[in-house]
Amino acid sequence: MYDAEGRGLAGPQVGWGERIVTLDVTGEREGERVFLNPAIVHREGETELEEGCLGLPGVRVHIARAARVRVLAYTLKGERLEMEAEGLAACAWQHEMDHLNGLLIIDRLPPTTLIALRDQLRRLEQEARDRASG
Repeated sequence: MYDAEGRGLAGPQVGWGERIVTLDVTGEREGERVFLNPAIVHREGETELEEGCLGLPGVRVHIARAARVRVLAYTLKGERLEMEAEGLAACAWQHEMDHLNGLLIIDRLPPTTLIALRDQLRRLEQEARDRASG
């Protein structure tokens, strides 16, 4: 995640079926960064920020998200956490929750944007096939 300048990573992105997220929006590597069974329990407002995804290198798109969220989660020690996030942190939480629910950023795009990204997405798909067969 850090090597690719990512802000978060969800279990399904690395082949884990568990509902686990690591999140470090600041990149400072301080504080709690691994969360189990997270749930967004409140959303408020709306914002649109440019997002990328470690699973779709080079793809950058604007996604509408809630501007503020309240998240419940557990630490690796089983402690219950409740936290508020806004701005980039709120978007990151929603992005990682999408991964836990089987969604990618491209699943939130209108058809016209997908058409504009078609060549880039096909190239990424071919690269993935080449890695899998090679």
